[in-house]
Amino acid sequence: MAKLSVVPAYSAPSAAEYRRPVVAMQNVTKVFSNGTLALKDMSLEVKSGEFLSLLGPSGCGKSTALRIIAGLGGPSSGSIDWPSSKINSKGLPEGDVGFVFQEPTLMPWSTVFGNVYLPLKLRGVSKSAARDKVMEVLASVGLADFADAYPRELSGGMKMRVSIARAIVTRPKLLLMDEPFAALDEITRQKLNDDVLKLWEQSGLTVIFVTHSVFEASYLSNRIVVMRARPGQVFTDLAIEQPDIRDGAYRTSEAYRAICQTVSDALQGAIQAAAS
Repeated sequence: MAKLSVVPAYSAPSAAEYRRPVVAMQNVTKVFSNGTLALKDMSLEVKSGEFLSLLGPSGCGKSTALRIIAGLGGPSSGSIDWPSSKINSKGLPEGDVGFVFQEPTLMPWSTVFGNVYLPLKLRGVSKSAARDKVMEVLASVGLADFADAYPRELSGGMKMRVSIARAIVTRPKLLLMDEPFAALDEITRQKLNDDVLKLWEQSGLTVIFVTHSVFEASYLSNRIVVMRARPGQVFTDLAIEQPDIRDGAYRTSEAYRAICQTVSDALQGAIQAAAS
């Protein structure tokens, strides 16, 4: 039976529950050059092994927060801390972050193998030394038989699997996913949800997943952070106790429906709070 509970956004865990954060946002504010205030005093801790979804209305700063965590843009004020990572000269964790964008962003002139090999190539790893690792990752996303194929020969779902494989080939501690399945049809999206869930369960990855979908967030996550509309900040932090098995039967269960209802109510609360 799945259970859902609402917990304070920044409550201190008990000694038994404590896990060292992988990343912590502390009072992060982001103002763009055109004057748009995207985030205001946003604080968030992400613990090792969590599958955390950022959910909120369009324009609430979910993707902005994700990109700041990834180092693809800096905060205007506040800080990003990496308590368990080695920090490089640029102030970023060394090799500890993988990023899956909304679009697969594959190199069309390169094979599936070449696209996944790229992060290792940039680190100076030879193709021969990387082969076993790349093939292992391709097998984990069901593409071992497509190593020599080109992006133009793949379906949309397969391209996204390549993007996921590329993001995890360096074995990062944290996987960031920015609405990766939004453009896919529902059947493909559900299949990839199952694949990502299996990957997370087997690998021990920590995941931050941005989505607009209550159903997707409720299915994948063991924690959902609902953000209020711009300027973005945490509105509600939901901890979810999921069943051991999540599958097609679970998607039609009363337990899942109840979780979706609670998450939907929280999202409506965030929207109404922004409008008031």
